[in-house]
This record gives sequence, structure tokens and C-alpha cells, in this order.
Amino acid sequence: MKIEKIEPMDIERESFRIITEELKDRAIDPEQAPIVKRVIHTSADFDYADTLYFSENAVKLALDALRSGALIVTDTQMALAGINKRAASKLGCETVCFMADEDVAKRARDEGVTRARVSMDKAKERGDNVIFAIGNAPTALIRLREHIDAGYRPKLIIGVPVGFVNVVASKELIIESGVPCIVARGRKGGSNIAACIMNALLYMLDETRGAAK
Repeated sequence: MKIEKIEPMDIERESFRIITEELKDRAIDPEQAPIVKRVIHTSADFDYADTLYFSENAVKLALDALRSGALIVTDTQMALAGINKRAASKLGCETVCFMADEDVAKRARDEGVTRARVSMDKAKERGDNVIFAIGNAPTALIRLREHIDAGYRPKLIIGVPVGFVNVVASKELIIESGVPCIVARGRKGGSNIAACIMNALLYMLDETRGAAK
């Protein structure tokens, strides 16, 4: 097989060209396309073109929240590490993960629950101008749904945990909640997918990266 010679700065551009070409027969909402394409770029999995669910006006509402300096909360350090901090900070957005906090760990031990669940409680205390990027823990989504049912209204939930136990059901709970969301239906997802969806949204507002590929 012939190896194509390509400059480093052109690799991502060429990747998105290939993705766009392979998606040409699919009807993808232009507002959602930059997110769908970046998820495919991250995963090399075209199934996401069919399984990514967007609630009504989810992208617009997410961009509005980012412009207002929303807090971005993840459920793993890996997702936190993957988010472009420069792009977030330019918008005045703080990015945090509470999973390793001592108070979270202690409360989780005392109550016999997951740290992800307690992390969502701690995030809720920061108010409702929050975007959640959840790529690992179904218990985080389940806890968020409990808070939503009690009246909590975050700006957006990115619900893309990967796995088998309660993964599918927890995602559907978020879809049914009425809160703006972007969800990867089914078992697929992960912290890298949560981060790349967050980055896709940030890059739509980052003129140095461009609105879409």
C-alpha cells in the first residue's frame, strides 16, 4: 500500500475532507455537522452519524452558554485533559472535574455511592450556567436526571458514557429530561468523545480554528 506524503498541518484538513466525502449521501443538519464530523474524526466510527442525538436547538443553546462563560464540568480527568483550555478561557469558561476532590471521595465512601454521583451534586452547587461533558459514568447522568426532576436546569448535557451497565438507559433518561442535550445513543462513547464534542462547540466560536471543517 502506498503511503501518501502530507504535511503535518494538512493532516487534519485532509481527514475532514475524507469524512465530508464519505458523508455526502447523508442528510446532516448543517448546524450539527461540525460536531458529527469531529466525533467521527476522533473515533473513525461513522456510526455516530446515525446515533448522535441533538435535542431541539441544542447547538445554539450551547453556544449561547459558552458565550456567557458557562462552567464546563467533566466526569473524568481524561475528558478534562482533552478539552481545549485556551479556547475555553478565551470565552471566560472554567473547566473542572471534581472526581479527585477529597470531599467528594469522602462523601462517596460515607454514603456508599460513586464519586461521579457526588461530583454532580458538587457541580450543581455552582449554579445552572453549566455544561456537563459526561463520557464515563452512567451514575452521573442518573444523578443529573434526579436533580432535573427536582427543578435543576443546566445549559447542556453531553451524555456519551461508554459501556454496558446502565449506559443505554442513563442516556435515554437525559434525552427524556427536556434539558438541552447531545447524546450518543447506544453503548458507544467515552471521555474522548465527550471532550471532542465540547471542543467542536468551542471551535465554532474560535475564529482561529474556523466554524466547521
